[in-house]
Amino acid sequence: MFGSFQGVARALMAVALLSLTGCASTLPSFSGGGSAPEPQPSAPPPPSNIRPEDLVGRWGLAAYHRPEDRARTEAAARRGCTQPFVINRSSVGVAMLGHDNPQVQDMLVKGSYEGKTFIGPNPQSGDADDREVVSFDGRVLVMRWVDQEVAGRYGTMVLVRCGAEGTASRGAPRPAPAPAR
Repeated sequence: MFGSFQGVARALMAVALLSLTGCASTLPSFSGGGSAPEPQPSAPPPPSNIRPEDLVGRWGLAAYHRPEDRARTEAAARRGCTQPFVINRSSVGVAMLGHDNPQVQDMLVKGSYEGKTFIGPNPQSGDADDREVVSFDGRVLVMRWVDQEVAGRYGTMVLVRCGAEGTASRGAPRPAPAPAR
């Protein structure tokens, strides 16, 4: 019995030494743990299905924390066109406000392998500073922050495009032209 214990102890010691020298990768795994992590794709993620030009403009902005408040929030965003949230074109995508910074930043409009669209300052899709586009129909844009702490403070953003495309702004009505004499 004592001899078999020494044999097991030697085998365990050999495995330990091999793992310390980096040779254990050729040994079979007896741990029963999960498989190796999936390698990251080497190709860049696909482009977003939303172009930066689609986002440029003046938007009414409101936010909600509970999904049942979305319809009310969309109506509030429409009224927000009196003080619009402005998204401009930039050399890399769009220029708009981020979180916790009063300065306008250049933001990338990014796709992902999962088919999602993100807007954020860094090239990596799904970065902590990104907003994920929940929905966009050309007139209403709904986005949520990726970082849960930021999302908890700012909620889910609803932006409604101000004014219909191709129409005059909603200002004072123009006077009728004077009749010709």
